[in-house]
Amino acid sequence: MIAVIFGGIILAILIIIGFGILSNEKLKKLEHSLEDFQKEKERLASATENLKISNKHLEDNVNSQKAEITTLKEKRDQLISELSQLKQDNAVYRSIEEDRKVEYEKKVATLDSVIKRNQEERAQEKEENHKKEIARFESMKKTWAEHQEKVKNSIKMICERHTIDYVEKVPFKGAPDNTIKICDEFVIFDAKSPSSDDLGNFPTYIKAQTESVKKYIKEENVRKDIFLVIPSNTVDVIEKFSYPMGDYTVYIITLDVLEPIILNLKKIESYEFIDQLNPEERENICAVIGRFAHMTKRRIQIDQFFAMEFLSVLTKCGADLPEDILKKVIEFEKEQKLNPPQDRVGKQIPDTELRTKAEKIKREAEAKGIIFPSSVQKGLKGLPLYEGEESDSTDSKN
Repeated sequence: MIAVIFGGIILAILIIIGFGILSNEKLKKLEHSLEDFQKEKERLASATENLKISNKHLEDNVNSQKAEITTLKEKRDQLISELSQLKQDNAVYRSIEEDRKVEYEKKVATLDSVIKRNQEERAQEKEENHKKEIARFESMKKTWAEHQEKVKNSIKMICERHTIDYVEKVPFKGAPDNTIKICDEFVIFDAKSPSSDDLGNFPTYIKAQTESVKKYIKEENVRKDIFLVIPSNTVDVIEKFSYPMGDYTVYIITLDVLEPIILNLKKIESYEFIDQLNPEERENICAVIGRFAHMTKRRIQIDQFFAMEFLSVLTKCGADLPEDILKKVIEFEKEQKLNPPQDRVGKQIPDTELRTKAEKIKREAEAKGIIFPSSVQKGLKGLPLYEGEESDSTDSKN
């Protein structure tokens, strides 16, 4: 545009000169103006070039900024996409968290219900066990309360059955529970039972009673062996069944061994004069009584052992058997009934009958593959009866 203007000016000057219209002075002015225009042209051309360069730089900057804007737009779009995905994920997580919270609350409520039911069942079970324990103690107390009368009736029946004198009223000081007369000697059987539910003091009570019966020994014609009869359900707390007291001995026995002991004492009456026995005969009598006392205590010890084992098995049945099987077992248990042979007055139990039945049981057991090796009997005999007792000494006693 500038070049066109300058070109027009120069052309106008040349036309004026050509026609001679301008004077020399004006011509010089025109020449100066032409030079000025020429300089301005050069300056403008230079400015134009600079503007082109600046414009080029601006275009480069614009292109660079456009590229950067494009990159930023892409990043923005990517961030928007990521934000949208995060919002979706967050919504999913919130939904899952809500579901988990609801499920957690349900489980907590269920757990609380289970805990409450379990606590109620435990409380009920505890109450039932407490009632059973009370019933058991009441039964034991009833047994103990009737123990003295049972011992008295049993001794009277034994005396009637075997023609032994039962002394209702002794001719000496004191009033023992039961006294029988064998070979002109008074044999005392005192019934002893616990006075409370706590069996922990019963051994101490028995020990005290072994000393209190000393008053009977001082009397004339009273046998130096005194028997204290205790209930069978107190045997497990008794640690000692024989108390040598120097000038007399006290034996702790149960109701079920009364008859064998009395019968062994009665055997002395087979001798018309006890003083005429020779030392060997006296030794034999003492050996028989001693062996019988040992066997009685051993039987009590073995019965106690099996009682504990049976209780352990019953406990494991209640704890280890599945509930449905346990209920079925209890149903069958209720249907069972055990009828041991009855003890009748005036009926003697022959030794031959017992041996025959024992032999029959042995044969039936062997037929089922159960054996009775002699080592079992030797092993039982080898078990010590008293604390600190050696097995060899026990064998020699047997």
